[in-house]
Amino acid sequence: MATDYLLDTDILSDLLKRTPSTRLITKLAAIPPEHQFTSSITLGELIYGASRVRERGPLLLKRIEDNLLPNLPILPFDAVAARRYGELRATLERQGILIGDADLRIAAIALSRNLVIVTGNVRHFQRIAEAGGLVVENWLEERD
Repeated sequence: MATDYLLDTDILSDLLKRTPSTRLITKLAAIPPEHQFTSSITLGELIYGASRVRERGPLLLKRIEDNLLPNLPILPFDAVAARRYGELRATLERQGILIGDADLRIAAIALSRNLVIVTGNVRHFQRIAEAGGLVVENWLEERD
């Protein structure tokens, strides 16, 4: 059975750059498109980021709409992910670990669908992985 991947915000942000990471492009090319996903939370973060940039904002929004959205299924934060989120947040709080809400929701979507999360933000997601079984890969660096 093939592995499915959830692409985090910084991964998609890198793809929107004029010169995206060569390693990232190579890794994505090796994964069939039907095994690549992103989340509604990530989409919101991308739109927020593009909307904050006055000069390049409209261009970034157009790239998101024209290049990312048609080619990448967007997974919702549904009831199953919400349950996983609540359980995970409580577990982390008991351990004294505080992580941003967006990252927790993205992780919950990945966990609820048994997806590997692809991110350059390994520090936050690794703490979730240790507490909740999340699998994390970094395709922006030489090491995963």
